Amino acid sequence: MDFSIPPATETLLAKIRGFMEEEVYPLEQETRGKGFRELIPRLEQTRQKVRKMGLWAPQVPTEYGGLGLGFMEHALVCEELAKSPYGMYVFNAQAPDAGNMEILNEFGTEAQKERWLRPLTAGEIRSCFAMTEPEHAGSNPVWMSTTAVKDGGDYVINGHKWFTTAADGAAFAVVMVVTDPDAPPHERASQIIVPTDTAGYRRVRNISCMGEEGEDWASHGEITFEDCRVPQENLLGGEGQGFAIAQARLGPGRIHHCMRWIGISERSFDLMCRRAATRETAPGELLGSKQTIQNWIAESRAEINAARLLVHHAGWRIDQVGAKEARVDVSLIKFFVAGVMAKVIDRALQTHGALGFSDDTVLSYFYRHERASRIYDGPDEVHKSVVARTILKQYGVGKSAT
Repeated sequence: MDFSIPPATETLLAKIRGFMEEEVYPLEQETRGKGFRELIPRLEQTRQKVRKMGLWAPQVPTEYGGLGLGFMEHALVCEELAKSPYGMYVFNAQAPDAGNMEILNEFGTEAQKERWLRPLTAGEIRSCFAMTEPEHAGSNPVWMSTTAVKDGGDYVINGHKWFTTAADGAAFAVVMVVTDPDAPPHERASQIIVPTDTAGYRRVRNISCMGEEGEDWASHGEITFEDCRVPQENLLGGEGQGFAIAQARLGPGRIHHCMRWIGISERSFDLMCRRAATRETAPGELLGSKQTIQNWIAESRAEINAARLLVHHAGWRIDQVGAKEARVDVSLIKFFVAGVMAKVIDRALQTHGALGFSDDTVLSYFYRHERASRIYDGPDEVHKSVVARTILKQYGVGKSAT
């Protein structure tokens, strides 16, 4: 196994790192206390600079105006972009748009690509992905009640979704719906593109999270579908392929999530070390001289390094055997890296004392918003169960009697 980074990728990362320090980090203080919609004109100025530098949409094929980076190259870029809450957005690599770009590119028809993918990759519109339902446990994704029934040349959709990230202001939603309730569980659902101006589509509200309702891209919406009619040509892939498409998105997507979390960990670690090296607890006595702070720094460095190597190994496994066979590796990193990030953010915030609790640094934002990482894309408990059951099978647990 060779985890070295090619020189061309190192050069690209250095270029992105410099842009983040010069253009993106300063936005955090400049825009403090403002709603996201108010920030869009300012963020668009930064996006234009990204375009001019040729760094736009790193995960998108070159034919659609992106950098065309490979799977692990983009994962490395995610680490750099995630160091600021605005990084992914200004590079047009933000969720859920990035995932929708991937599945439209892989499974979309030419007409769907022309209508939805091109303007999405150009940053002219945004999208959302509607899967989770408030009536059913998100840890059991095959259990859902939203349906799409054929009627003439249309699908008629009825159902209820929530935590549909970035629904506020999105031009279309990719919606997971049951199209064949009598099929095997993983073949019941399909994914359908629903323009948000379709009659019967309604965004009920932005869900307040940790005291923040959010707006535009930085929000999570509750949505209802009431006799919402869309043409059957809006089907993404084939009927019954909803979970197969989702899995194609989620496996590599979890790698990118984990690299993003490592980026957040690195930014938090850097802030912690800077604080320890400059803050005095008494005249001439630095905070960094305290053994507890030193322990936190050492433990954080070891844990971040271990997390990064584990993610790189999982990415290597996906390249070698495919996402399905590497599912245990992916489950390992999903819960492990989220846990490391939580610990590093908490230590960094504690090191900053009252300043960390304030919004004068990015740490309070990370603390509030990244707690959900242990829930979305499969809660920790589900991923731990996947790992443990697979291991225990080697010891005869769960195997059929012969």
